[in-house]
Amino acid sequence: MAELLDRTVAQTYASWFRALADPTRVQIVEYLARHAQAMSVGEIVAAIGLAQSTVSQHLKILTEVRFVLVEPIGTARHYRINDACVGCFPSAADVVMGRPAPSPNGAC
Repeated sequence: MAELLDRTVAQTYASWFRALADPTRVQIVEYLARHAQAMSVGEIVAAIGLAQSTVSQHLKILTEVRFVLVEPIGTARHYRINDACVGCFPSAADVVMGRPAPSPNGAC
């Protein structure tokens, strides 16, 4: 019988998938990744077209799993994609198909 994916790794991957289970969060991650720079909440709100409080809640979830990092700039908080996560986030197809998936590390 084949071995199961390590439980701790599976829990980490599950937290990542939960964080991306909302289309707005997927849009925020894609937007930040494409722009490759720290952005204010106001800039993200303008791009996404939702209320600031809603975008802030989504950013909170994304920062908890470290897809997005916070950079304090003066009294403001700017958000940027965590480039390290791009390299360690497994594709759903890889995990489901039993292909080797990157191991999560402290950067993600």
